Amino acid sequence: MTTNQIEVGRLRLTVLTSKLIRIEYITSGMFENGTTQIVQHRDFEVPPYTVLHDHATHVLEVITTGFHLYYDGGDPQAGNLYIDAAHNYGTYDSRWYCGTPVGKNLGGTVRTLDKVDGTVELPAGLMSKNGISVLDDSASARLLDDALLPRQNQELDLYYFAYGRDYRATLQAYYQLTGYPPLIPRYALGNWWSRYYPYRQNEYLALMHRFDDARVPIAVAVLDMDWHRTEIPARYGSGWTGYSWNAEYFPNPGKLLQQLHDQGRHVTLNVHPAAGIRPHEQCYLAVAAALKLTDDQPALFNLQNAAFKHAYFKLVHHPLEAQGVDFWWLDWQQGRSQGSQGIDPLWLLNVAHYEDNAQEHHGQGLILSRYAGPGSHRYPVGFSGDTIASWASLQFQPYFTATATNIGYTWWSHDIGGHMHGTYDGELALRWLQLGVFSPILRLHSSRNPFMSKEPWRYAAEYATPMIKFLQLRHQLLPYLATANVQTHVAGQALIEPMYYGHPDADWAYRVPHEYQFGPAMIVAAATTPRDATTQLTTVPVWLPAGEWYDWSTGLRYHGDRYFTAYRDLNQYPVFVAAGSIVPLNPDYMQPVMTLPTTLHLKIFVGATGHYQLIETSGTRQATTDFWWDDADYHLTVTVTDPHQLLPSNRQYTCELVGATSAAPVWQAGRASFDDLVLNDVAAQNRAQLQQRLQFAKLPFDLKQTIWHAYQAAADESSWLAYVTTLKDSAVQGMLTELVVR
Repeated sequence: MTTNQIEVGRLRLTVLTSKLIRIEYITSGMFENGTTQIVQHRDFEVPPYTVLHDHATHVLEVITTGFHLYYDGGDPQAGNLYIDAAHNYGTYDSRWYCGTPVGKNLGGTVRTLDKVDGTVELPAGLMSKNGISVLDDSASARLLDDALLPRQNQELDLYYFAYGRDYRATLQAYYQLTGYPPLIPRYALGNWWSRYYPYRQNEYLALMHRFDDARVPIAVAVLDMDWHRTEIPARYGSGWTGYSWNAEYFPNPGKLLQQLHDQGRHVTLNVHPAAGIRPHEQCYLAVAAALKLTDDQPALFNLQNAAFKHAYFKLVHHPLEAQGVDFWWLDWQQGRSQGSQGIDPLWLLNVAHYEDNAQEHHGQGLILSRYAGPGSHRYPVGFSGDTIASWASLQFQPYFTATATNIGYTWWSHDIGGHMHGTYDGELALRWLQLGVFSPILRLHSSRNPFMSKEPWRYAAEYATPMIKFLQLRHQLLPYLATANVQTHVAGQALIEPMYYGHPDADWAYRVPHEYQFGPAMIVAAATTPRDATTQLTTVPVWLPAGEWYDWSTGLRYHGDRYFTAYRDLNQYPVFVAAGSIVPLNPDYMQPVMTLPTTLHLKIFVGATGHYQLIETSGTRQATTDFWWDDADYHLTVTVTDPHQLLPSNRQYTCELVGATSAAPVWQAGRASFDDLVLNDVAAQNRAQLQQRLQFAKLPFDLKQTIWHAYQAAADESSWLAYVTTLKDSAVQGMLTELVVR
């Protein structure tokens, strides 16, 4: 076929790929050929397909290698259009009838988690165990550049996906259709400090200095709404919206922003734009003149009004950006419809602010705002709202974050530690922070309650010390995170994926909602429950796919293809790295994040041959460094491709072997040889870990000694395990068994 469109009466079908078809039906007017809120590209390569007219009892049939569509005429919503997928994951599950939901959907994401304490039901995403899904674009507006306009004609507008359980291919097709996520600026991958609190200028700078003194890297400084005047004349309404600096709190804002920039930080301000621009604002006279307002008329918020939109950016936001504001936190909470056209103001805000910011920053735009629906991945990053500080909220968050990838939304930013309510709980704060390290964005946040702030030194040392260690780790991981950022943008390979993406036919992959893939090398099994009172360890259920794996914190090696319970102390987080992986780290974690590291520390996980490509960017320039680990000859090869001389000319590499020990490698012509490599003594590792676990467990000393003697006297693993089963406490049994059955 030379075209990919078939029209029969009021029905139009567009075969985009052998597994993706567009279905349109209109009652009057013309079909929609333009771009919409969701869909940006339909110029796919035309696949082979067959069309049958008036065949058997059907008006139309369309056949590809991926599906067979049947149409019997009339309104397809009446059930006279259905599609059989070319795969079958159940007796009846391969057939979809137009207008019916797809079964076994794996979920998508929601607009906000505001005031949620625990779980919330997620709407359908693109992935289902049935292997099919439907994206409904019928209600979305047209999107022309950064203008959202209602459709001229109402129509049924559906996209049917039939990629089976190839979830990554489904996501890539979705991105090809809707646009790939843009690169987010490198600084956004670092630690964010945020708090809803009326800081004073000197107080805020002193806090940043204290972070530096404590060796806690902060890349993004967030000022919540108290940066602007909140006490305003009652005749102007609420002080929630504001654009004028509070001179009492910030007497010299330009100097503040310059000092933060000099420290290598970027700055965002919180805005609630719903009330528009009112007469008490410093920018009001300029806005009133531009909009021809008189008698102290407020400039009502309306981004569909071209004059207001122009003034809103040029006269209100751009002057603040000239002072040093890098991007905006858009805190829209006022509903989903505005004006006669009924277009969601959140969509208008996200599109307009992101595009404006990208223009100001040479294509590297950024906002912080709530999710507005499918297509929102083009306007990162997402603000998930004001969550409750509870274990229930923490337990939901790993699943929520990973499942959002099912609708292409890969850059969620959560209130790490919870925004409000809850009780003082150092362990909860620590476990949430550790999850934040292995999240898309790490933004510490809390309310203005004086006892709720998230600085590590507000907690006892047993929590504060690992908090600082893990905040440092986040910045060490920046090379790994920045590479994942590029892969998301270029290849649609999300940083965070549910386990079933890589293992779609493994039953266990669907049964570990707290577990997810974190980049190409890591699996994170989130710790989301308090530690056991006796063992002093957190228990985490873990499923590892086939292969060999290492625990990031302890270096212990695990055999895959099994489900088990992991036990971890406060200094450890259950992250597992595949043998053969190479993870690049920046050892200078206090370095400004926009500076590429001079030294890279490479963690090499022995036990398999592996390859990793590091991607580094600056503006439009890009450099790659390929690392190959040869596990047969124990050598590392490094190949740099840097056509724009982007990388530091004096870059050096240090290496750390996981699973083995060696003297410093011998480097020659981009190759590091580990000639004296010795694999770790697994028995010695087990013994050390067991002794440590017994040391800190709250057990009688006599019982600890009895257990230790039994371990030393055991002839083999079987006899030791037989002894462990005689212990009464199941948690104690588990922490001892994990060290043997790995």
